[in-house]
Amino acid sequence: MQKTYKILRILEPGNRIVITFFFLFLYSGIFLGAKKSKILNRMNEKNIQSKTFDLTEDEWKAKLNEEQYRILRKAGTERPNGKVYQDFKKHGEGIYYCVGCNTELFSSKQKFDSHCGWPSFFDPSKIKNVKQSVDYLLGYPRTEVLCAVCDGHLGHVFKGEGFDTPTDKRYCINGTVLRFRAKLLSEDGNATNDSPEGFAGDK
Repeated sequence: MQKTYKILRILEPGNRIVITFFFLFLYSGIFLGAKKSKILNRMNEKNIQSKTFDLTEDEWKAKLNEEQYRILRKAGTERPNGKVYQDFKKHGEGIYYCVGCNTELFSSKQKFDSHCGWPSFFDPSKIKNVKQSVDYLLGYPRTEVLCAVCDGHLGHVFKGEGFDTPTDKRYCINGTVLRFRAKLLSEDGNATNDSPEGFAGDK
């Protein structure tokens, strides 16, 4: 009887108005929250797009040397086991940046020797800065690796080759389009700040 009485009290006109306003308030909060989330997502997308490089071909040619331009902008490939690769093998601890837009791409922590003649990494250091596409330049599909900021060609990624790495992936990258910044070491041997020098592949 008490439960029935409570239900009847809820159904009274005055209480129904209160309940209606309550659900309207709840719905409005959910709706406005979803709308705010969409607006924030659009703002983030615009911020990402605003960071992309949009240079003319002449501007790229002025910014890069001939070999960098051929590889980064025209999807070329450097000669394997060349001087750039030999220099890469000597690099110590540090970060690799895109030569076109200075975006961080890889680090020495993901570097490994695949004996393929080109710089190899098992993963990017900043995954959001690297994107993938499919090209058919050799007549069959390969997964191309590009800088997500300037859309520059970096190399290709291969999977399942059996390397003893955490990902079993080989990011085969042209060293010509990487700019290396070495880490300075303090007296106790710990890495401190990025060296103001130590860039490789500059024009």
